[in-house]
Parts: sequence; structure tokens; C-alpha cells
Amino acid sequence: MALECNIEARGKFVRLVFGAFAIIGSLPVVALTLYGVVDSRIGWSLAVMAWAGGGLCIFEGWSGFCVARGLGFRTPI
Repeated sequence: MALECNIEARGKFVRLVFGAFAIIGSLPVVALTLYGVVDSRIGWSLAVMAWAGGGLCIFEGWSGFCVARGLGFRTPI
């Protein structure tokens, strides 16, 4: 099944930016986890979730295919 573009240029841009912010924003959590400020299970779980969500957003922005729209949900952007 080929991924068909279902978002406009503005939506692609927003998803790319949000994905980059999610990945960059997880770096302080990783640092706090490495220094022992945050419990390792919680810190690594948060970091992995941010990386997965950010990676999905970047993929959606790059490919032009939104998973939520593909499932039939209307997104405002």
C-alpha cells in the first residue's frame, strides 16, 4: 500500500517542527536521567516516548501522510 499525501504544506511544516522539538526537548530528560536526578525507568521511558512521537511526526511531515487523517479523524492543521 502506497502512502498517499493527505496533508497540505502547512501541516507538513508543523509536523516537522513539532517532531524536531520533541526530539530536542527530550535531551534535558536524558541528561537528568544520566545524572541520576530522575529515576532511570521514568526518564528513559519519557525519552523513548518523545523520540518515537518525534520520529513519527518527522516521518509524517516528510512523507505528507498523516496517520490520524488516514484513520478518518479530521485534524485542524
